[in-house]
Amino acid sequence: MNKILFVLTNHSDLGNTGEKTGFYLSELTHPWEVLTSAGYKVDFVSPNGGLCPIDGYDLNDPINKKFVESSDFAKTKNTKNPSEIDPKEYVALHFVGGHGTMWDFPDNISLQNITSQIYENGGVVSAVCHGPSGLVNVKLSNGQYLVSGKKVNSFTNEEEKEKKLDNIVPFLLESKLIERGGIFEKSANWQEHITVDQRLITGQNPASAKKLGEEVLKIIKN
Repeated sequence: MNKILFVLTNHSDLGNTGEKTGFYLSELTHPWEVLTSAGYKVDFVSPNGGLCPIDGYDLNDPINKKFVESSDFAKTKNTKNPSEIDPKEYVALHFVGGHGTMWDFPDNISLQNITSQIYENGGVVSAVCHGPSGLVNVKLSNGQYLVSGKKVNSFTNEEEKEKKLDNIVPFLLESKLIERGGIFEKSANWQEHITVDQRLITGQNPASAKKLGEEVLKIIKN
């Protein structure tokens, strides 16, 4: 039981802007570096399996460079399909952010089931930036939303407005998490902010990715 499942988006179009998106590289690499350095193995899954497009491809970030030069990088080009995943094999699940997630994470029933099973098996569920879009429709076996009554955060409405994408994304993530019963926390735009509520860990933005990985590690080691 030393495996952690990272969830990546397959979606590459940024709404009707004509621009491209995908998963945000540092929101994968910074938690990955923390967890793999501690001896955990990371598998990658996406809504459809296969290739996952990258946003934020910055090799001036040494941790990004370390990942791109690792054997795990190839796995992002051929991710597992949800049908290939046995939730019992994983101690944690992490939803990597990036704007693409807003289109293909929320309504994927298979990912919802994997998430709820890992959580109810005693595993840790984490998500950073737009990654919590994968949490908005996850329900536990008691019929309650996973985030209901729990402290949570994500990319904020203010950050979305600053990026001028608040009318491009399908919904505002902060507002949706609140609608689902989440107790939303946030800091000023682009500041590191991690929220931990038992085995649910969420981070506000790319600046929060490394600290999120450290919090996941702390909980799974205990």
